[in-house]
Amino acid sequence: MSEKSKHVCPVEIAGGLDNRMRRWAQNPRKILGPYIKKGMVVLDVGCGPGFFSIEMAKMVGETGRVIAADLQEGMLQKIRDKIRGTEFEDRLTIHKCDKDKIGLSEQVDLILLFYMVHEVPDVESFLSEIESLLKPGGLVFIVEPPFHVSKKAFENTLKIAGDNGLTITERPKLFLNKAAILQK
Repeated sequence: MSEKSKHVCPVEIAGGLDNRMRRWAQNPRKILGPYIKKGMVVLDVGCGPGFFSIEMAKMVGETGRVIAADLQEGMLQKIRDKIRGTEFEDRLTIHKCDKDKIGLSEQVDLILLFYMVHEVPDVESFLSEIESLLKPGGLVFIVEPPFHVSKKAFENTLKIAGDNGLTITERPKLFLNKAAILQK
């Protein structure tokens, strides 16, 4: 995940990624509620300022954990600032990705890839690493934006995911977005 990618969302516009309008249009509980259960370990790759991460930390409960991973230290600092002094400090782990990989070894129950796969220069290596991080039966939830990613490009991403051992189990309907649930 190269920092030189011209498509990586800059920290300077992080406020636009976490606001009331987005919460209304992309309610994390409505989108992720059917897939996240108490006690799960969940990975939010490209977490940005924590829009989904913090809500997921509520959903996994005291026995679960969320790993919020991003390439940009500035995004991770925004999450640290939000959770400082709260109960979420214990269940939300902040992880800075390496230049060309996520860099984790822990296996997780669910991985969220929301509006970020199109920013990855080497999708094949990325999805191979994603598959290796999943527990058997684990899920990957991929959502891509309507105007940055064509239907053909999204289907190609799903083909690459399939080539890496992930099977499409569902195609959730998210207004205007392209979405799929994949399972290991």
